[in-house]
Amino acid sequence: MTKKELKEFLDIKVVEYNNPKFIESDPIQIPHKFTLKEDIEIAGFLTATIAWGNRKMIIKNAEKMMELLGNSPYDFILNYKQHHLDSFDGFVHRTFNSLDAVYFVKALQHIYKNHNGLESVFSKHSTKTTTQPAIHKLKELFFEIPHLERTKKHISDPLKGSAAKRINMFLRWMVRNDAAGVDFGIWNTISPSILSCPLDVHSGNVARKLSLLKRKQNDAKALAELDTSLRKMDKNDPVKYDFALFGLGVFEKF
Repeated sequence: MTKKELKEFLDIKVVEYNNPKFIESDPIQIPHKFTLKEDIEIAGFLTATIAWGNRKMIIKNAEKMMELLGNSPYDFILNYKQHHLDSFDGFVHRTFNSLDAVYFVKALQHIYKNHNGLESVFSKHSTKTTTQPAIHKLKELFFEIPHLERTKKHISDPLKGSAAKRINMFLRWMVRNDAAGVDFGIWNTISPSILSCPLDVHSGNVARKLSLLKRKQNDAKALAELDTSLRKMDKNDPVKYDFALFGLGVFEKF
């Protein structure tokens, strides 16, 4: 395919997958249960945190987390008492266990009470061209309070070489206003033009087959390479192509 043909092909795939039907089988359905901005972003952040492995299991365990938060994530985060955290005993999603979940509740309270919330952290520490330094800063602020070393692995750091797939996916959810009812677009302090594609095994493999990516590892360098390719096709909304790459990989076995 020529560059023009490739863009036309991917634009068609974006339209095919960036629509409300996508929500039915995707973890993004969890934050879609809420209407309050803070509920949406907290539900989205926690769901994205455990978004690896079987998608049905991700959704099931994210729903369980929302139940443990009384289906009012923001109110719970701000006002929980110590005994409320006992309900997390036994919670587990792969390597994310009850100790991690309890710490995330405490750290989110710290972020909202002392750093003006998640949007403020990402908005303040993103640059004119990328959100990746803000992900690094979030991890730094998230672990300012006493924590178990094991829990730190659940937030990636792009400045240490990670593609940070799950947080980049969360940022897509919050920042992109797709007018299709999938991504929320509730953070208007960050431009969609500086978002990075959530790079995983599916989107990475498809991107390589389409010559959008040459690097073999799915790491921070590969992400920068893919971002460059996608921004050439749409400088204002490059991560819309995540729908095309993911859809081709997961649903079409491209």
